[in-house]
Amino acid sequence: MNFEGKVVLITGASSGIGAGTAVKFAELGALLVLNGRNEENLKAVAKKCADVGKEPHIVVADISKEADTERLWQETLNRYNKLDVLVNNAGIIEIGSIENTSLPQYDRVMNTNLRAVYHLTMLAVPELIKSKGNIVNVSSVNGIRSFPGVLAYNISKMGLDQFTRCIALELASKGVRANCVNPGVVVTNIHTRGGMDEETYKKFLEHSKTTHALGRPGTVEEVANAITFLASDLATFTTGTSLSVDGGRHAMCPR
Repeated sequence: MNFEGKVVLITGASSGIGAGTAVKFAELGALLVLNGRNEENLKAVAKKCADVGKEPHIVVADISKEADTERLWQETLNRYNKLDVLVNNAGIIEIGSIENTSLPQYDRVMNTNLRAVYHLTMLAVPELIKSKGNIVNVSSVNGIRSFPGVLAYNISKMGLDQFTRCIALELASKGVRANCVNPGVVVTNIHTRGGMDEETYKKFLEHSKTTHALGRPGTVEEVANAITFLASDLATFTTGTSLSVDGGRHAMCPR
């Protein structure tokens, strides 16, 4: 688990899983490029990284916009002239079923959770081939199991799992690995940003004690540990996998 001299690009690093993953990579010696939309939060995460490792380069950008994604990639190359690990973490969730999910809402979710990942990965692959690097995508248990009420999100994460497997096969002969992690409920701010009020979120976390076999929601650090493992030389024979980090939720069914 040594990333000394390795360049790691993390999207959605201004909060939640992305922020925790950034700090973990910093502790392991990585040279970081951190992307997010909230400059103040991104700077705060960068400071935490600098406290335990090297100071990251930050790029404020909305990767649902093509020009921003291209700028993020160009700044990464200008800064380090290489890339070893791409962590596609940025994602959003919005509440809605087939009866009330609007097309603009669907487009917002898909543009961030899937289209932007496709775009940034396309740009990064030539450098990852040079470095024999790897990709870790942050998916969800929603990519493996079906849940009502977050339809567009479910579709985006299922698509991300398939994208991961496809590029793993396409890039294997060139020495590039691709994997994804599939967290269950993790204590972050993604649900409240997606429209869940504080009281509902509190009940949601309490309910998670019964929907996860281990009896609790997960932590950002637990997901970050899985991401850094998959990106490391401890996982050199692992590609195309969807690693569940969900306290057993994917294996559960009602009785």
